[in-house]
This record gives sequence, C-alpha cells and structure tokens, in this order.
Amino acid sequence: MFRDRVAIVTGGGSGIGAALVRALAARGTTVVIADIDEAAAKSVAADNPDTITAVTLDVTDAAAVAGLVKQTAADHGRLDYMFNNAGIAVGGLVEEFTLDHWDRAIDVNLRGVIHGVHAAYPLMLAQGHGHIVNTASLAGLVPGPGLAPYDTVKHAVVGLSLSLRAEAAGRGVLVSAICPGFVDTPLLTRVNPGLPPTSAGLEVSGRVGKLYPAGPLAQDVLRGIERNRALIVAPRSARVAWRMARYAPNLTLRTASSLARRAGPVGMPGDG
Repeated sequence: MFRDRVAIVTGGGSGIGAALVRALAARGTTVVIADIDEAAAKSVAADNPDTITAVTLDVTDAAAVAGLVKQTAADHGRLDYMFNNAGIAVGGLVEEFTLDHWDRAIDVNLRGVIHGVHAAYPLMLAQGHGHIVNTASLAGLVPGPGLAPYDTVKHAVVGLSLSLRAEAAGRGVLVSAICPGFVDTPLLTRVNPGLPPTSAGLEVSGRVGKLYPAGPLAQDVLRGIERNRALIVAPRSARVAWRMARYAPNLTLRTASSLARRAGPVGMPGDG
C-alpha cells in the first residue's frame, strides 16, 4: 500500500514525525520532510537519502505550504499522503496564559493543519486519490486540565478531520486523525517554546507515567491508515481513556478535576 507512493510529513525532523518518516521510507514510500528545523530534517533524511528529502518549512506560512505541495506533486507526478503533523506544546493554567500563548497554539497546531489541508485536498480531488492524515491528540478527545489552548486546537483538528472525511467520502480522498496518548518525544521537554513560562514547567516526561515510544506509534498509525480508520488512537491506554470519556463523561471530568488538584498541569499528549 505504501510502496512507490509519495508523502509529505510536516514536523518530520523529530518525534512522531521522524518516526513516521522512517516507517514510511522502510515501506518504500518517497518522503518529503518539511520542518522548520532544517538541521533536524536533514539529519532524518540522511538515514535514507535515496527516498527521503528535507525542506525547511514554517507551517504558519500558507503560501509556503501551498508551494511545497504543488512542487512535490510536480516533481513526483502525484501526492498520495499529506501528514499534517507539525505542532508545539502549550501548557499551564488559564490565568497564566497571555494571548501570545493562545495565538501561537492556534497558528501552529490548527492553522498549520488547515494550510496543509487547503493545499493538498484540491490537488488530491483533481488526481482522484489521496489520504490526508492530521496529527491531533488524545487531548482532542478527553479533557486535559492545564492544557486549555492545546486541548482547544486539538479538538478542532479532530472536528476538521471528521468533517472533511464525511465530505470527501466517495470522492477518492481519505482523511484520518492521529490521536496519540503520551509519547516519548522532544515535545514533552519543549513546553511553551519562545513563550512566557507557566506552571507547566519543562520536565513533564517524568510526571505522566510510562511513555509510549514514537516508533511503535508510527507502526500503529500506518496500520490505521491501511484500515482507513477515521481516528487512530494509540496506545491501548489512550483508547481506554477515550472510551471512558465517551461512555462516562461525568466520571471522566471528575477524574480530570481530581488529577488537576493533586498534581497540577502536566504535559501534552500527541504531536512531535
């Protein structure tokens, strides 16, 4: 399914994105890494220079995203997968946030996805096939105290993905949202990058229990794509939390409130 296909992975220089790039390349996909961190992207591309190329991209720049999508399709004659994965971690208490925290979360984690969809979807409709994969988070499915800006945009990414999936049904284009739980990525040590510090702190990885490795998550994602899952929720603990939120929402809210009182805000599941 992935052999001889072409994919763009935004935020592919580290974490979940890098794991996706490597997993795709191992299955014979030609991959374009698009990352704001040029050195990180080139480092991942060096693993397999025959099938992986790296470009510098800021996903908040809609024209740049559109240009990359257009150029990739022109270079390879197609674009089979668009992974809108780039994201940042924003955490703390609501009263601590400045508007810059909210704006940055919206610009990168939501508008960055919108820019990818806006560029890739019409192209995929025209070619008659394609799969858009948006990285959301378990935080887009369950309440996350201390994560209000992050939760807000991740719920929006889930909503965008499901709405587009319904609209695209029967038109050749598939849409999925990735909703990972806590994954072992650099994201957990880069809370509020370039923003005023909050009580979220920087060392959150030790506060959220055992972290799921990015490599196995990437394999989960590819299996979800093969099965055309609308929501790819992993690992198993994340699926349990999601089901609890769906079938026992009041209990979920009480549990989240209790955790918030005991531990304060923690880190952000998803992204990377």
